[in-house]
Amino acid sequence: GLSPTLQELEVEVLDSRTCNSSRFWNGEIAPTMICFQGRRRESAPSKGDSGGPLVCGKRPAVAGVMSFSARSHMNKPPVATSAVKHKRWIQKTLR
Repeated sequence: GLSPTLQELEVEVLDSRTCNSSRFWNGEIAPTMICFQGRRRESAPSKGDSGGPLVCGKRPAVAGVMSFSARSHMNKPPVATSAVKHKRWIQKTLR
């Protein structure tokens, strides 16, 4: 079931070449997407995490929004939509 408690997962962002390699997403990841992996082995987002923030930096800022993961292919890293690549649209929409 879903946890009633807010949780966090420490992750590392993967570069786009690695993410789009034949080993992982094989070219399916667009420049507006961010692949990441849990710092600890076997740690990954769970059901219900879509829409959650991907926060980065010493002064925390939202870098992306959790989008999807390949539950049937555990070797594929989860993917977030980049907030940075959509910054203008976000600012325009919030006005």
